[in-house]
Amino acid sequence: MASADVRQELDCSICLNIYTDPVNLRCGHNFCRVCIDGVLDTQDGSGGYSCPQCREEFQDRPALQRNITLRNIVEAFRSTQLEEGKTGIFCTYCIHSPVPAVKSCLMCEASLCDDHLRVHSKSPEHVLTDPTTSMENRKCSIHRELLKYYCTEDSACICVSCNLAGEHRGHKVETLDEASEKKKQKLRNVLQKLMTEREETEKRVQSLQDRRRKVQEKSAGLTERVTALFIELRRHLEDLEKRVLRNISSQEERISHSLSDLIGQLEIKKEDLSRKMEDIEELCNMTDPLTVLQESDTGDLCDTEEGDDEDRERHDRLLHDGGDLDVFGISHKLHTGFSDMIKEVNVCLNIQEASDILLDVNTAQNRLQISDDMKTVSWSNIKQNRPETPERFWWWYQVLSSQRFSSGRHYWEVDVSEAKDFRVGMCYPSIERKGIGQAGIGYNNKSWCLCRYSGECSLRHDNKQIRISPDLSSNRVRIYVDYEAGRLSFYDLCDPIRHLHTFTTTFTEPLHAGLWVENGSITISGGERRREK
Repeated sequence: MASADVRQELDCSICLNIYTDPVNLRCGHNFCRVCIDGVLDTQDGSGGYSCPQCREEFQDRPALQRNITLRNIVEAFRSTQLEEGKTGIFCTYCIHSPVPAVKSCLMCEASLCDDHLRVHSKSPEHVLTDPTTSMENRKCSIHRELLKYYCTEDSACICVSCNLAGEHRGHKVETLDEASEKKKQKLRNVLQKLMTEREETEKRVQSLQDRRRKVQEKSAGLTERVTALFIELRRHLEDLEKRVLRNISSQEERISHSLSDLIGQLEIKKEDLSRKMEDIEELCNMTDPLTVLQESDTGDLCDTEEGDDEDRERHDRLLHDGGDLDVFGISHKLHTGFSDMIKEVNVCLNIQEASDILLDVNTAQNRLQISDDMKTVSWSNIKQNRPETPERFWWWYQVLSSQRFSSGRHYWEVDVSEAKDFRVGMCYPSIERKGIGQAGIGYNNKSWCLCRYSGECSLRHDNKQIRISPDLSSNRVRIYVDYEAGRLSFYDLCDPIRHLHTFTTTFTEPLHAGLWVENGSITISGGERRREK
């Protein structure tokens, strides 16, 4: 199909220009949205509507369906015309063949080629613009005059008549150029903010993608290590099973041999006793006294066995003390084997054992009692007679640990079952000791804690509160610190273990365990000393 034929197919049958925002009716015919809306407006109140091209009638005003495919074709056609040095808009007066327009007259609502532009009116009212198809939108719908001003009070484009005698009379107005430039500046400011926000969003997306990639890499590495670990654990389990079963079999064989040996000896003894019993019974049944008295070997029959006590002792020992399996020894082998495997798991996953935390009585407030093993802190009505030192807390019922952590991964646990109100966490050694408001654990930027007060649980740092819901499910709390990673985590040791919260920061000082208690006591769980990594 020739270009001119294609051009004719893209003309609206109402305005006879190339489609602008094409829509179609149910009958399938296409029109510019503005054009068909104008036709349908004239049909309002006539009792029905009809297509201006095929005259198909509609009882209700038909819905306009946007023709996206046709719109794309029109835009592609216009782009092609522009690439060829044309606008895609043709002269209104060249009706025999399409001639590209070079200007559009807003007064005449017509597009002009070079020839018609030369004979066109030069009057100022005939405003010429670059070729356009939206001339109708540039005129006032009431006065049919060109829109020249912008009413800032009503946010509307208006003509001269609207400004002088219409509903916008007396309003503050600006020229379209002025208003447009102000709006453009506002949009530029918004654009700059959006660009900044988009850059920040892109950075957040990138950081999350990096985190996801690291998690995936860590997951892959951990999966590989755990898979290898289970292979090794299965081998250890098989070896442990063989060793324990061999031990059980060896014990059974040794005990069975001893029992069999003694049983054999006792069977021989039983036969000898039976023979003697028969001989004695025979003598007892004799009627001749002389024969009974002259029997030569009766002394042997009356002798008591010399080894009877020894046999009885051996019998008792095999029956009670040494005649059973060493279940404790077997249990010990199992426990040792399993402990070795647990250590192997901890090494593989880099899990630390509980740190051995001891309380520093030199930091304890004078109404706190510290147990002899330095593991339990209790609140007391009786004031302790400890000397005032720079390390001691003066007002808050608090105590710090003597141990401190400046590297590595560590955890410790506390039992809070005897404490109505408590705080447990970590502190810098530079935490205030004499203050009232800022010295409390969790109430400054030098401490982090899990807190329970008046039945409500929360986590605190720098006096910022994070509520916990639901409440603690157990009476045991675990505090875990990864110093290099700047992570401090709190766990409720229920079944299963519940992660409460993780604080993230960059630690700038060593960390001490910190406890606060009122109305009760807190006990630190035992642990083994662990070398910092």
